[in-house]
Amino acid sequence: MQPTTTNKGLSGYALKYLAALFMLLDHIHYIFNFTGKIPLFFSWAGRLASPIFLFCIVEGFIHTHDRKKYFLRIYLLSILMGLIHFSFYNISSGLVREDGFFPQNQMLSSFALLLVVLQGISWGQARQWGKGLTAILLPLLLPFIFLFLFGISAGSPAIMFGLNLLSFTVLPLHTAIADGGTITLILGSLLYLFYKNRHKQATVFVITCILWDIVRVVLLIPDLTVTAFFAQLYEWMEIFAVVPMLCYNGTRGTGSKPFFYWFYPVHIYLLFALSCILYGV
Repeated sequence: MQPTTTNKGLSGYALKYLAALFMLLDHIHYIFNFTGKIPLFFSWAGRLASPIFLFCIVEGFIHTHDRKKYFLRIYLLSILMGLIHFSFYNISSGLVREDGFFPQNQMLSSFALLLVVLQGISWGQARQWGKGLTAILLPLLLPFIFLFLFGISAGSPAIMFGLNLLSFTVLPLHTAIADGGTITLILGSLLYLFYKNRHKQATVFVITCILWDIVRVVLLIPDLTVTAFFAQLYEWMEIFAVVPMLCYNGTRGTGSKPFFYWFYPVHIYLLFALSCILYGV
């Protein structure tokens, strides 16, 4: 069933603005949780932000007229944020809040890796198997390549520093990204493969999210009960993102493209700076 385009429902820009609102609420809770005054439902709402943006990234990849430029915008901004993230870890403890907190948001790195994989799938669909398999496998195998390089470079601090810098910036590792990472590649690929049928796309998304959350939680907390899984942990709430996804009307809508590229990093670091000020008061 080919997705239809109507004037009813939510446009692409409407979805992005909605996701931006959910993301803002989530990051307010994430950064100001130390105050004990931010409602938990801010973070509940925030579970919908990443899946909606992921859906929009896939739609953007499908419909953009210049995939290379689309990728570079996200990739270059991810490198900038990765460099800032790396600085928190390795360069100056003065950048970290007094309680040791600093933002670890790398979703753009996850999206950049996903776009490489999607291009690989697209090449494969066009029977360009060499380029396709390379584009798919390289992001997937990169963590294992780095693991080998870290192993043989353990005696050289300078090389270790360089490898760490690369892994935070130009060569992000999906297994090391706390904000997205491996599941972003899985979900994004499935959304792309099923994009012609919205209902199948939504069903696969929900099933994959639940299975991923169950496996991850069981590995981390083996004795967790089903009741506790739904009542105390709330990552599973991301499944409700299928509601706005299904409301997508296939149109671009009107909005500011630069806003969405810069709102993500700017609001995070502004909120973090404000939290540092408030924490010391």
